[in-house]
Amino acid sequence: MLKYTICFLQRGNEVLMLNRRKAPQMGVWNGVGGKLESGESPETCALREIYEETGISLESIEQKGMITWNGGGGDGMYAFVATLPLDYVYETPLLTREGILDWKPFEWLVDKNNRGVAEHIKRSLPLLLNDSKNYEHRCHFNDDGYIDGFDIIPLDPIYK
Repeated sequence: MLKYTICFLQRGNEVLMLNRRKAPQMGVWNGVGGKLESGESPETCALREIYEETGISLESIEQKGMITWNGGGGDGMYAFVATLPLDYVYETPLLTREGILDWKPFEWLVDKNNRGVAEHIKRSLPLLLNDSKNYEHRCHFNDDGYIDGFDIIPLDPIYK
């Protein structure tokens, strides 16, 4: 079982992102999420973390697979996506204890020249937001923290 969740809230062509105040990924735009508590399901964790980090209360969220690194083995995050209505009002930028929340355009987030977004997020986000299937997005980091390889592995449709 993985130890973390990562969540992306989509409103039209925008995604609510968090520029993290502390490590890991300090100063980088990333999704919201966090560590699973004892006995907590990944979905319950995702919903809790969304509420704690944004104040947004959701009834459900769609699990979209996982993002792992250096071969998996418990190192990774369950990935989730929630689609909010186009008219959903959430004023940003918003400074929170976790960092700065802001709506970012999808094209900006995945632009290859954008150094302000976590590399594994730039590579995973297109499938997470636009493909109905679940995947393992496996990142292979080198000693300097840069991605040396990135594999996309289809998961069984009943994966949870």
